[in-house]
Amino acid sequence: MDMHLGSVQISPHPLNIWKAQEQYFLRMQRNKEKKSMEKMGESNQCKRKLRVCVATCNRADYSKLAPIMSGIKSHPEDFELEVVVLGSHLIDDYGNTFRMIEQDDFDIGSKLHTIVRGEDEAAMVESVGLALVKLPDVIQRLKPDILVVHGDRFDALALATAAALMNIRILHLEGGEVSGTIDDSIRHAISKLAHYHACCTRMAEQHLIAMCEDHSRILLAGCPSYDKLLLSHHREDYMDIIKSWLDDKVQEGDYIVALQHPVTTNIQHSIKIYGLMLDALISFNKKTLILFPNIDAGSKEMVRVMRRKGIEQHPNFRAVKHIPFEQFIQLVSHAGCMIGNSSCGVREAGAFGTPVINLGTRQTGRETGENVLHVRDADTHNKIYHALELQFGKRYPCSKIYGDGNAVPRILKFLRSIDLDEPLQKTFCFPPVKDPISQDIDHILETQSALAVDLGGTNLRVAIVCMRGTIVKKYSQPNPKTFEARMELILKMCNDAMRDAVGLNCRILGVGVSTGGRVNPQDGVVLHSTKLIQEWSSVDLRTPISDALHLPVWVDNDGNCAALAERKFGHGKGVENFVTVITGTGIGGGIIHHNELVHGSTFCAAELGHIMVSLEGPECMCGSRGCIEAYASGMALQREAKKLHDEDLLKVEGMDMKLSEPITAAHLISAAKMGNSKADAVLTKAATALGVGIINILHIVNPSQVILSGVLASYYQAPVQHVISQRALFSVQNIKVVTSDLEEPALLGAASMVLDYATRRIY
Repeated sequence: MDMHLGSVQISPHPLNIWKAQEQYFLRMQRNKEKKSMEKMGESNQCKRKLRVCVATCNRADYSKLAPIMSGIKSHPEDFELEVVVLGSHLIDDYGNTFRMIEQDDFDIGSKLHTIVRGEDEAAMVESVGLALVKLPDVIQRLKPDILVVHGDRFDALALATAAALMNIRILHLEGGEVSGTIDDSIRHAISKLAHYHACCTRMAEQHLIAMCEDHSRILLAGCPSYDKLLLSHHREDYMDIIKSWLDDKVQEGDYIVALQHPVTTNIQHSIKIYGLMLDALISFNKKTLILFPNIDAGSKEMVRVMRRKGIEQHPNFRAVKHIPFEQFIQLVSHAGCMIGNSSCGVREAGAFGTPVINLGTRQTGRETGENVLHVRDADTHNKIYHALELQFGKRYPCSKIYGDGNAVPRILKFLRSIDLDEPLQKTFCFPPVKDPISQDIDHILETQSALAVDLGGTNLRVAIVCMRGTIVKKYSQPNPKTFEARMELILKMCNDAMRDAVGLNCRILGVGVSTGGRVNPQDGVVLHSTKLIQEWSSVDLRTPISDALHLPVWVDNDGNCAALAERKFGHGKGVENFVTVITGTGIGGGIIHHNELVHGSTFCAAELGHIMVSLEGPECMCGSRGCIEAYASGMALQREAKKLHDEDLLKVEGMDMKLSEPITAAHLISAAKMGNSKADAVLTKAATALGVGIINILHIVNPSQVILSGVLASYYQAPVQHVISQRALFSVQNIKVVTSDLEEPALLGAASMVLDYATRRIY
């Protein structure tokens, strides 16, 4: 019988069903295990160490790269460090400086001889070509995740070109800066090849953004060399270092450091300037430590000039090829002057306030501190000699334009944030340019801030104040009675605030100090203080604070600071002419005229409390009679309150006065409000005196607004406005008297000096 199986349904055997199910579950389990292993692999890949290759070409870039290399090496759980050495590091004439890298305990993975000797334009081009021939093998062998390259040297251009063509991510240090030579073109070319940027200044950051670099890949870090030099500045053995490089008789601040490099876009002119500088130094007759120029085109001719003038045999000169960075910064920081065109003069030297003479055009466009005197057209020996006379032996406020000592932690954080799974293809952000102030919070978001110091008669206060006028953190201690204890406490509180600022994400730009008495703000000196602050006359506040904190420092009278606070944060914002009057323990204030603070020829233009309103009035603390302060200050009201109290004329029915509490101006005001005619008469007289004094101010400087500040401001506002309307000239009767809304005018004013004024000057 034929069987048509296609038409007959045959039931599967139970054993076959069980086997099929078993195979299905085994396949599912294997797939699950495979996916789990893939996830674990992905997780391990995410956590793998970042392989960082740092390439250094010469002694100058190593000083910037060494702190980063140390930071990477100290975090072996996150990074693998590979070091490549090339360029002038390996040339005997330039000191074989690769040895200092070995002495710093870094393992050099590769040494590449890439310099073609000749020290001319053709040799520079050939050196770039030789480096491009040799680098691919090294990069192929090391296979770094990221290459760190510094600055603007022709060697660095070869490094960046090779890495970019071999699909290696590049972190470029110190991009966006401007210096006026071929270095600019090289630096900007490297920036266009680089995927990430760690720049030193806000202006450099803005330049990179204007060059269409992605703002999320730009880190405003500061200069890494500042991390080391700020820590190493106060070495106890600095005199030993000075004597070892000069001689045993040389004194601190009585020698010159000279370092001049060729300008490759105008070699002959730079050689001429070099000769004029040497002539000026010979005539100036001071001990001079002179370093040989770098390997750029023209350096050989400059060395010939040095030898023709007998510099190496001259008793006043010590010519050297290389000095270790830690010793070099000691020599620069304690020098009487630095001269030449090295970037060290416009960058690192500013951190110490060392006077610098910058010759020629090599650093044109760089941001500089006020310690730098530019001699752009250094065309005569006499001009350079005169610059030496102006600068030698001066000291300037410390400047942190290029860094605050925290660059390396920021760069390491930046490196950790790099996502290797992101596309390698570089993208550009074409206009409109994003606001550079709003940085990527995953990298570093720091608030520009100031340290504000208020020296009161009772308390010493320090605050961290941000750009918006917010007091981020405040510190207060009783003000010591002696000068030494007071200075010690100021520095301690400022150091505490500096440490806290890092954790609070605040970048401290400088220190502003508000103090009572007469102040010379140009020199940062308290000339005469109030009686409340003892031992505080002819005191230089700027220098010790600046030296200790490596920050620029501004100092002014507390009344002037109150006016500055109103100008930036209060009722005076946008007002061209106004007067602030402080009504507190004493009477003070400040005058803003055409948006500028008025100091006067002897710095007492705003001693508003000592405007005389009576020839025979009560005695004032200044020694005169009839001053506003003798009538309307808190101390004057307290004196009158005590008189009434002693005569049993102060207390009225319903007024709560404890026998043990001291009599103050508040009791007088309270008694007046409750109908005490004697107290009311005292306050009316005080308000009238204050009003008459303010009328005098209106008639002299004619402000458009009067701002009353201090604890008595709210009480005096209406009576003073009434006195003005009754007694002032018709043209000023309608000028408004307002009360300040600021809780801490002295601190905010001290901060505004830092936040509003730059430390740069150009000649």
